[in-house]
Amino acid sequence: MNVPTPKPWIMGIAPYIPGRSTTDDGRKVAKLSSNENPFGTSDAARAAFAAEATQLERYPDAAAADLRAAIGAHYGLDPARIIYGTGSDEVLHLAAGTFAGVGDEVIYVRYGFSVYDIAARRVGATPVVAPDRDYATDVDAILACVTDRTRIVYVANPNNPTGTYTTRAEIARLHAGLPADVLLVLDQAYTEYLDPEDDDGGLELARTTGNVLVTRTFSKIFGLASERVGWGYGAAEMIGAMHRIRAPFNFSTAAQKAAIAALGATDFVERSYRHNREWRGWFAGQIEALGNKGLRAVPSKANFQLVLFEGEARAETAYKALMDKGYIVRWLPGQGLPHGLRITIGTEDEIRGVAAALREIVGG
Repeated sequence: MNVPTPKPWIMGIAPYIPGRSTTDDGRKVAKLSSNENPFGTSDAARAAFAAEATQLERYPDAAAADLRAAIGAHYGLDPARIIYGTGSDEVLHLAAGTFAGVGDEVIYVRYGFSVYDIAARRVGATPVVAPDRDYATDVDAILACVTDRTRIVYVANPNNPTGTYTTRAEIARLHAGLPADVLLVLDQAYTEYLDPEDDDGGLELARTTGNVLVTRTFSKIFGLASERVGWGYGAAEMIGAMHRIRAPFNFSTAAQKAAIAALGATDFVERSYRHNREWRGWFAGQIEALGNKGLRAVPSKANFQLVLFEGEARAETAYKALMDKGYIVRWLPGQGLPHGLRITIGTEDEIRGVAAALREIVGG
């Protein structure tokens, strides 16, 4: 049978694999694989979403004017310089689709978010992987990869799946070292989990320069993962160009209203941040106590912990054993981390339970 031939760069894409929600035998157990908020979402967001149930026949506002205004007011940004997408994933793809193509290069850090590779290959650009520094972003390594074909540099801060953090000074140094025609995309999906003093200055760079795009999402601390609301902020000319290829009506009226309400639910966000800070620290301590069994906790500032298996115990074995014990975590061989498990910081009961299960599995 004759069929259309895909572009060769499309066939080079390894499809994105989401975190699992059921076990091999179909059981629904504690899901610690997708970095979701263990408290769900705020009551205000739920109520705002439900209130739109009578308007299902109406198209949403394609300009998302109210949402952009709310984001602008909340973060002190010009709404006209905000773009929105189906999760921040779409905004990451829009950046590649607007500013890169065949013959261009796109840089990201080893152990970076897998969407960067997909976004680059989708437009026929060549992905360039910069070496890491002990699982963290290495600014010098990124700058050493820049050529006259470089068009985009993607950096997640905190990084996914490692949870590592790049300081404000290092982000500024990276930006200063890039040519003006190279776009620096700062993926801040987990920024709300940072301590206030850890602001990396990304929004200020995006406000004052012409080649920085900051992306954020409502999927994580705001708990709206199912509604896929993301946004980005950058120079007006850059955002205008990206809008030319953005899908119209890319998320629903209910999603827009829920996101607006979520911004105002500051008590919920603060509770989520404090819970995560406390139990991430506790869990990292539990892992470090298993250092004699070869386990290591990579320093994390996100809502998950990357656990490395550097001794006799194997990550794959632990992954399957945890599933048997009622916990689904993320094993990462497809991202070059066959020796790592990424574990979401869940409820207190979940995180105590998974720590106890790991101790039993490795004989700690």
